[in-house]
Amino acid sequence: MGRGKIAIRRIENQTSRQVTFSKRRAGLLKKTHELSVLCDVQIGLIIFSSTGKMCEYCTEPWRAAA
Repeated sequence: MGRGKIAIRRIENQTSRQVTFSKRRAGLLKKTHELSVLCDVQIGLIIFSSTGKMCEYCTEPWRAAA
């Protein structure tokens, strides 16, 4: 049995919203890293929180085979 679906809407409770943001941000960064490794692609990701704090991720620059 899988997890139940949740409605995608704004979380009204500020503490719950921040916790959810932190967990989903970590998951998104993990998926971004996995995609870059598995597919050998360059990815840049910039996330801004509701407070304006920036989080960024960038893969290593591509290097041509010598």
